[in-house]
Amino acid sequence: MTSVVVINNYGQFAHLIHRTVRDLGTRCELVKNTLSPDELLQRSPDGLILSGGPTLDRIGNCKQYVREIELPILGICLGHQLIAETFGGAVGKGASGGYADVTVEIIEPDDILLGIGPTITTWASHADEVSRLPNNFVKLARSAICEIEAMKHPSKPIYGVQWHPEVAHTEAGNTLILNFLKICES
Repeated sequence: MTSVVVINNYGQFAHLIHRTVRDLGTRCELVKNTLSPDELLQRSPDGLILSGGPTLDRIGNCKQYVREIELPILGICLGHQLIAETFGGAVGKGASGGYADVTVEIIEPDDILLGIGPTITTWASHADEVSRLPNNFVKLARSAICEIEAMKHPSKPIYGVQWHPEVAHTEAGNTLILNFLKICES
């Protein structure tokens, strides 16, 4: 059975991500972001999900996970932003803080966004957002308020989305998570 570890970055939806993955029939564990990469790998995961959270100052060892662990990784909100920073992108203040419906345009319906779009309504906060795409990353989605709503690494199975696929307010959220779980199975 596929196993995913959700990294808790102190976001309000970390437990909901864990429950959503579990309810989709995948073994899932929620862990602190202070585990070492070795401690994390001892759990034998097939993939990692980096949860959202309040600030990049509280991401623990997440950048180390992204650099050192060769597994599929999905970053959600803050997880998306820390992936961008790890690979040389930039994060800045967004035009719209707080959570709201955001219409997202799917540019590249590849891998993680397969079967989603061409537009979806998502639930997202843009208090902070990826303001510069890391070198060679592929932009997967954008919106009227954020140019980099989703991205992927050019050669590794590393993905980031600004919105929260785990909440009921997001259209096709389960589809996105199921797409990630299929990547973890391969």
